[in-house]
Amino acid sequence: MSFRLLTAAVVSVAMTAPAVARDYVSLAGSSTVFPFATIVAEKLGQNPAIKTPIVESGGSSVGKKGVCDGIGTQFIDIGNASSRMKAKELKYCDANGVAVTEIKVGYDGIVLSNSKKSPLLEISRADLGKALTAEVPDASGKKWIPNPYKKWSELNAAYPDIAIRVYGPPTTSGTRASFAELINQKSYCGKDKVAKALSVERGDKKGKKCRAMRTDGAYIEAGEQDNLIVQKLNEDPNAFGIFGFSYLDQNTDTVQGAVLDGVAPTFDAIGSGKYKASRALYFYVKHAHIGVVPGIEKYMTEWTKHWGDDGVLADAGMIPMSKVERKEMMDRMNDLPVLKKGDLK
Repeated sequence: MSFRLLTAAVVSVAMTAPAVARDYVSLAGSSTVFPFATIVAEKLGQNPAIKTPIVESGGSSVGKKGVCDGIGTQFIDIGNASSRMKAKELKYCDANGVAVTEIKVGYDGIVLSNSKKSPLLEISRADLGKALTAEVPDASGKKWIPNPYKKWSELNAAYPDIAIRVYGPPTTSGTRASFAELINQKSYCGKDKVAKALSVERGDKKGKKCRAMRTDGAYIEAGEQDNLIVQKLNEDPNAFGIFGFSYLDQNTDTVQGAVLDGVAPTFDAIGSGKYKASRALYFYVKHAHIGVVPGIEKYMTEWTKHWGDDGVLADAGMIPMSKVERKEMMDRMNDLPVLKKGDLK
């Protein structure tokens, strides 16, 4: 008997109690992946023989932790994420005896957006990171100080003369983690000579401490529901918001995406790699539930029917993978390689 079948048989015995029995696929995690996962779930649910999977949001951390919490139908089957699983998160899986396979499903851009009632912002990624990171070098360039910038115009006279006020996701969000890495760490502290030198001086060669976001009111945690951030921007024309490209794509009548380093966040620019603030989207499927909870294999297969260049997921704003990557992920769905620490390097 194969490992997969043996695991399913053992887990089946452990999950027969009526109190925890479940006959539908359960998913949770990234608010960015949420609309795409919901589309796939609804498509699968059109098959009368399969119950529509239940998809919940909550953030990438919730998805990755949730799938690793344990084995049994009281735990989710699949965790969605817009940031890749880290070694410490996989260690939590291992500690709970949970084996998972990582499936990439597409790409998404991270946008800084504001109301169309206000001027379009054109800003460098370095300045954006400088505006939102918790600490910056002082005027002498010799020490770190709490971020003193109150207005965009204080960074560059060409920027709006209005207060820096940005609504964005909380620490549980993969969007937040990706933004902090790509913009604060790599674009600002990784390229600004003074910030880079001071990072090395404090034993932070890679500038990871720059990922910390301001807590003085310039950056406002607005929860995991990106639609609420869009609503905030419509109510406050002087505010900006951070969310995934799909939410911009679905709300172009009211909001617009800032131009970063001369490149606007468009479907083509993100897909070609010209727009640099982008990341991959994933889900993590729990091996022990496959063959026990009905519909998991079919749910994975359903993704492959819609993730192409002309698929419904692209219409919803997800940037498709190349044909080569799609083939690789289809093979993973069939072979189910166990994600290991060495794979995360």
